[in-house]
Amino acid sequence: MSQVQSAREVEAGKTGGKISIILSKGTIDMVYPAFFIATTAAAMGMEVHMFFTFWGLDAVRRDKVEKLKLSPVGNPSLGMPNILGVLPGMTALATMMMRKRMAEKQVPKLYDLIRQAKELGVKLHACSTTMAVMGLKESDLIPEVDDVVGATTFLQLSEGGQVLFI
Repeated sequence: MSQVQSAREVEAGKTGGKISIILSKGTIDMVYPAFFIATTAAAMGMEVHMFFTFWGLDAVRRDKVEKLKLSPVGNPSLGMPNILGVLPGMTALATMMMRKRMAEKQVPKLYDLIRQAKELGVKLHACSTTMAVMGLKESDLIPEVDDVVGATTFLQLSEGGQVLFI
């Protein structure tokens, strides 16, 4: 069977396959695209695994999941000079503006997107090494996280599929 799927098969949602997403960033502009890809792939019938490591863990931490920010520093697409991004309150302003724009466009809140991902069968894995380094416990994670695993286990789960690093 060919690795390349026809447009008709994609439209019919019969792609099968597997995709694994490694999320290492915990900002709005990194977390949302990871979940957009994950939910789309799952809706297309793919097996989907997400691995949250380093700051990507913020997306699945009870105390941070609804408080992710958008950094204006080093983000030239925001259209503001980096020097302005370092001013006090600019991260909060950029975050507020992005949240407002997303609400206007009816983009689901992150936790709703996580629930949708789980309903579609996406598996969420927290990185055991990162959790140890950051002093986190399983109880610090949202209940939707399936397990805490190391890189070896995640790579075994990913075998035979595509891997995206965000």
